Amino acid sequence: MKIKNFQIWLVLVLTLVLLFPKGGVLAAEFDNGYIISDNDLTDADAMSLGEIKSFLNKMNSTLQNYFAADRAGIVREAAEIIWRASLNNSINPKFLLALIQREQSLIEDQTPTQKQYDWACGYGVCDACDPDDPALDKFQGFGKQVEGAAESNRWYIENAYNGWLKRPGKTYKIDNKDVTIKNQATANLYNYTPHIKGNHNFWLIWQEWFTQNYPDGSLLQAQGEKGVWLIKGGQRRPFQSKGALMSRYNIKNIISVSKAELDKYEIGASIKFPNYSLLITPAEKVYLLDGDALRLIESKEVARAIGFNPEEYQQIDTEDVLNYEFGEPITLASAYPLGVLLQNNKTGAVFFVREGKKYPVMSKDILQVNFPKQKIMAVKPEELDQYVDAEPVKIREGELVKIDGQSAVYAVSDGKIRPFVTGMVFEKLGYKWENVRTVHWKSLSNLYLGADIDLK
Repeated sequence: MKIKNFQIWLVLVLTLVLLFPKGGVLAAEFDNGYIISDNDLTDADAMSLGEIKSFLNKMNSTLQNYFAADRAGIVREAAEIIWRASLNNSINPKFLLALIQREQSLIEDQTPTQKQYDWACGYGVCDACDPDDPALDKFQGFGKQVEGAAESNRWYIENAYNGWLKRPGKTYKIDNKDVTIKNQATANLYNYTPHIKGNHNFWLIWQEWFTQNYPDGSLLQAQGEKGVWLIKGGQRRPFQSKGALMSRYNIKNIISVSKAELDKYEIGASIKFPNYSLLITPAEKVYLLDGDALRLIESKEVARAIGFNPEEYQQIDTEDVLNYEFGEPITLASAYPLGVLLQNNKTGAVFFVREGKKYPVMSKDILQVNFPKQKIMAVKPEELDQYVDAEPVKIREGELVKIDGQSAVYAVSDGKIRPFVTGMVFEKLGYKWENVRTVHWKSLSNLYLGADIDLK
């Protein structure tokens, strides 16, 4: 459905709950020295009480209707016990949910025993301990388990350099393997469960439940690191220079995420050169970089005729050339190989003209987003008539947009606009409201409506 019928579909998008299949499995790889980020451990605001309840409902967990006494003897819903333990100890409720699943499968088990509830987090019970030992009664009960697990993880943080605790920067022999612990969250997990298998299981749960699939065109940056990555086709592609990034995307749209969030994506081909770079090989073949394709410039005469300056050529290794696709060669017959904005001096219509084709620019918004510094040349209609009509220019991928007069916000991705389910989802994923552009509906008239963007 195209946006021309947008207002009808907008109502549907905002009022209906759409079901979408899970995204494809990404090539995440378990790092036994870095399991989750420190923020993943300590973000106590990651879920509200209502969101914890919604999660348990979505998972059809028996905990959605389970009540237990907390340490003070007050009977509360399981969700509230988790929420209070999280806030009181500055521990992420997602961490506690994943821990409960790892220890007793309580989130997904449809027929749990009372023993599973009583030892929900495995707190206070060592590998060789007998849960029926009367000495362990003080740890028994869902409320005591959740509060004890949260408190112990807070204690690990505040006593990180206690002599016997595992801590970041140190290498330990765990299950006959050398494990170098890279952050505090991973140290906590090994202090709580001193086995690789158990923590691998925790990681698998975390990956399935609490890592996000960002839309293609998203720019991600790991917290505390400098590099920026493009999400595309289930991979993360590193930009190797600021020019390579800025020639393609708006750097204001960079999203800060945890290292664990970023690491779930398989590393793809790097983006080394700015778009429209002139690249010369050791064999002195010259190419124009056009997106991910190299276009051979047929000869030095062609380069001179078009106005390419040899002083702007950048060296590219023969091996690097093989990492690119090859586009159409540039010849003397190529009209505006870099593209130009031409305006009909009678109607005012603006076109992006390139390689003998003219692409209508449907709004000022697209001009501002896609061609912020490009000049417009006024020409006679007869000149425009010599070019073949082509599809309108699409607004640049990776942009955040909303239609003037409407409240819904969308991410532009793969020729589609994907709506955020709620403002809360928008913020939780790290997007910023100041980066949302308000555009005329015509700016999105050649894009399709894509799948909702929601939290997992």
